[in-house]
Amino acid sequence: MQVDRTPIIDRIMKQKTPENLIRVARENGQTAEAEPLNLGARVRELRKSRNWTLEQAAGQAGLARSTLSKIENGQMSPTYEALKKLAVGLEISVPQLFTAPKRDQINGRMSVTKSGTGTPQATVTYEHELLGETLTNKQMLPYRARIRARSVEEFDGWVRHDGEEFLYVLTGVVRLYTEFYEPIEMRRGDSAYYDAAMGHNVISVSADDAMILWVTSLV
Repeated sequence: MQVDRTPIIDRIMKQKTPENLIRVARENGQTAEAEPLNLGARVRELRKSRNWTLEQAAGQAGLARSTLSKIENGQMSPTYEALKKLAVGLEISVPQLFTAPKRDQINGRMSVTKSGTGTPQATVTYEHELLGETLTNKQMLPYRARIRARSVEEFDGWVRHDGEEFLYVLTGVVRLYTEFYEPIEMRRGDSAYYDAAMGHNVISVSADDAMILWVTSLV
């Protein structure tokens, strides 16, 4: 049987069409207009959702309390630098400051994958079992992987792709190689979260193949 050596994440990312990634126009060709957003009220809402006082939020953002108060009360228009500080302090992106939460849009999607019933995808170095496969337009790609590789020489260079990745060791011992860090040995219960655009490879250093859970973002 001929084995597809293409990394699984690369195959799935190629299946995503521009239409699935972003929609910028209405069906009639008219550009969609966003509803006006009260920035001050949005900042206050984000602060209160974290149970922060003005002093705490201002400290997190590196702004004066009076400045944050004026922004929340619509008494001043913040500079872009102030917006960036606010976003960093609130641990969100700048665009999220201008995006109202969609309280009325509730999704009840769910996908259950019983043990051993996920779709298998075999490569020379890994054996993947796709999880949550019945859901479309996912923001994450979860899969269980059996680590067959015992040496980085078994890989055809670094694996790298868009997004972020979370790795959790289920059984055995693995060694995580990354482009910018020293190799790290990981055992059951250990985890790593990293930028997937950084080259990375995982090998098993156990007598048996190690098992890990991988979750990759698709945005």
